[in-house]
Amino acid sequence: MNTTLRRAVIATAAVSMALSMAACGKAGGSKSSAADVNTGFRIGLALPENQTTRYEAVDRPAIEAKLHQLCPKCQVDYENAAQNANTQQQQIDTLINKGDKVIILDSVDYKAIQPSVEKAHSKGIKIVAYDRLAQGPIDAYTSFDNTAVGKEQGQALLQALGSKANPKAKIIMVNGDKGDPNAAQFKAGAHSVLDGKVDIAAEYDTNGWLANNANNEVSGAIARIGKDNIAAVYSANDGMAAGIISALQSAHISPLPPVGGQDAQLDGAQRVVAGTQAFTIYKPYKDEADTAAQMAIDVATGKSVSVADTKVSSATTKDIPAKLIPTTIMTAQNVKQTAIDGGLYKVAQICTPQYAAACAKIGLK
Repeated sequence: MNTTLRRAVIATAAVSMALSMAACGKAGGSKSSAADVNTGFRIGLALPENQTTRYEAVDRPAIEAKLHQLCPKCQVDYENAAQNANTQQQQIDTLINKGDKVIILDSVDYKAIQPSVEKAHSKGIKIVAYDRLAQGPIDAYTSFDNTAVGKEQGQALLQALGSKANPKAKIIMVNGDKGDPNAAQFKAGAHSVLDGKVDIAAEYDTNGWLANNANNEVSGAIARIGKDNIAAVYSANDGMAAGIISALQSAHISPLPPVGGQDAQLDGAQRVVAGTQAFTIYKPYKDEADTAAQMAIDVATGKSVSVADTKVSSATTKDIPAKLIPTTIMTAQNVKQTAIDGGLYKVAQICTPQYAAACAKIGLK
């Protein structure tokens, strides 16, 4: 073989070997390679806290059930941060190290979690923001229309006040946690309805969605405003409503002024039935959970987000595929049409012996 021909053969072989090695490297576990539902893969589920009963009682089992339906061989790695942003950052590291292909993330603090989201993204891990839109490179997002929820809360509070709703009627507003972007949206929506129609005599942004904090805040407001001057109390969720109602009862305010909430958690639904809480906001959590699971499978397997029907933007990421689930004001008059017919609770769960008479009074059986 002459020298020129031998050089050409060697060059061709070298190119062929390089291409073959590149192909092997790409097929063998590139960090951006898509997962496969036929073989299964690891999915992380990171929820923010367990003070609000919905997360352990409803969200986690619903998400896990749908994931296993869509991907029977997939393994779900579950973490709950117990309302601690630092803990959640460590948990995301754990999920990354376990090799999860996608993480469904409900952030404790939507800003503080950004470095963790960026770290996951740098390793090719997809992130589905669940219930709260975290900052950082999010691949998909599902929640409820939080501004609309706030508007529903404001409307329901005015309806509960009835003829007592006027610009001189003093109300207390107990908003949600400052680290939760949803809280700001609930607050904005409620203000858009309430401002000018009632007198917001005291307002708090509560740390951690805690009933005890809400109780202390309302107790202080009662002392300043006077127990006979409180027309109603806006509570951003049902958990805090429990603490608020306790504060009102401890001050011997009777009859209780209207108190509203959100989430339709079981004790909130029971208070609505009993009349100690005027309303809550019913959220079809199963729809949200199913949506998040489908999004996780889609982004992990390299598909377009099939269930998204809109786009949202955060301070860091534009045009995130999203789906926002509609909600409903729930009062004693429509508990059956919402929480019962929606499959959130059975009648027996709400109508325990303590609430049997109240349930009978509204025909819930």
